[in-house]
Amino acid sequence: MTDKMPEPSVPLNWQKSSYSGGDSDKTDCVEVAFAPSGDGAFVRDSKDPEGGMFRLSREGWRAFLTAASKIEVPPAG
Repeated sequence: MTDKMPEPSVPLNWQKSSYSGGDSDKTDCVEVAFAPSGDGAFVRDSKDPEGGMFRLSREGWRAFLTAASKIEVPPAG
């Protein structure tokens, strides 16, 4: 069982990946907001922004970016 993480006490500045065009109409992406304290990042599904989020530590965020950069994505079409 998982518990929903409490909302941060300050508003977060959510950003989409440039791979999604950064377009608010495109929803097949995750969004990230950096913790105001600078010690990590929050991640949520852009298709369901009210559905919850998870938090990664600074080290976890670096590990995620490293792993994601090694994934080869086939061309669309």
